[in-house]
Amino acid sequence: MGIKIISKNSRAGYDYFIEDKYEAGLELKGTEVKSLRAGKAIITEAFVTLDSKGEAWLQNATIPHYDFGNINNHPETRKRKLLLHREEISQIAKKMSTKGYSIIPLSLYFKDSLVKCEIALAKGKKAFDKRETTAKKDVERKLRQGKYDE
Repeated sequence: MGIKIISKNSRAGYDYFIEDKYEAGLELKGTEVKSLRAGKAIITEAFVTLDSKGEAWLQNATIPHYDFGNINNHPETRKRKLLLHREEISQIAKKMSTKGYSIIPLSLYFKDSLVKCEIALAKGKKAFDKRETTAKKDVERKLRQGKYDE
């Protein structure tokens, strides 16, 4: 069946230097899965936290209510548990102790019938880094189109 992308964090590459990527499962409720099957999710403002018990949590990710749901619908922005191996969590925690690192979600997708979240250990970009990245992309785009005259 393969991979079906539900949502991508398009701002991640612009706002962060992405270093390490991990694939995590998500602990979801029934109506959340139905809403994701409809292709509805917003992860641009989401982030990942690690708690003292050694668990990873996806916070501020919006999965809207299921249209045909009832009173048992889920809260839209509840905190959701990420399913990672203990070794991966300890590796992430060790790198997180370094100043300036964040854990951000890059994409939500179905892998066969399971919902997965690709997360990344990332370092925030400064304003001049963002301008530099934009300038490089503009030059590459013009070179591909054959419109660069310098």
